[in-house]
Amino acid sequence: MNLTSLKISILGCGWLGFPLAIHLANKGCIVKGSTRSPQKLAAFHQYKILPFLIEVNKRIKGNNIPLFFQSDILFINIPPGRKRKDVARSHPLQIMVILEHARKYGINKILFVSSTSVYGNVNRIVTEADELKPETPSAHALVEIEELLMNQRDMEVTILRMGGLVGLERPAGRFLAGKTGLKNGLAPVNMVHQEDCISIITRIIEQEKWGVVYNVCSDEHPTKKEFYTHQATKQGFEIPVFLEEGDYIGKEVSNYKVKKELNYRFKYPDPMGY
Repeated sequence: MNLTSLKISILGCGWLGFPLAIHLANKGCIVKGSTRSPQKLAAFHQYKILPFLIEVNKRIKGNNIPLFFQSDILFINIPPGRKRKDVARSHPLQIMVILEHARKYGINKILFVSSTSVYGNVNRIVTEADELKPETPSAHALVEIEELLMNQRDMEVTILRMGGLVGLERPAGRFLAGKTGLKNGLAPVNMVHQEDCISIITRIIEQEKWGVVYNVCSDEHPTKKEFYTHQATKQGFEIPVFLEEGDYIGKEVSNYKVKKELNYRFKYPDPMGY
């Protein structure tokens, strides 16, 4: 697909959505970006992104909402609020409200950012075909949302189950810096760099890969202890201290499908090289 003049609305221009918006605008797309922060609007203009101040709860509040939803593709990137006690109920309701508006204004292609947390900790390699076993309220919310989205008969939805998001202003070394008594140090990590996220999303749009679920994470899976110790050392943070344990709970997320179907080679295949 030729991206020139393609209209894309990005609901949630944060750490991933904003650089994605810049990237797509540079490729000739007409990009509409939403934020909840008035302070960010000036930056949108700077990068030729049409700015919208939008907040989604039980209903959508904001400026020029009809115009925002008049696009070819809607990219939804509003993660569940993990600190909210009612997240398992509130986040699916947010997505239902978004779907109502998307349908009302004629959007029929959606990209949704989910998480590898939907697999739970099953101590084995997991693929997109595996049964989902969410363990946290936010993961339960994402499983419900995935099912809701994939059952939309009048829309083509692709879901991205992303690993831990790192890169640029999200240095992994600070996540556990200075913490002690940390458990599960032998568990494998499932991480993905921002640049790979943006490249994969762009390739999905270009190749029109709709109605698909993809795991998005790097090739290699060092242990939590190896990864966070290395990143803290490399980035100048206080080194975290893990307990000496022989067992772990976790999983290793396979990225075989996204590499094969998109003919994609990760720019950052090993999290130790972030």
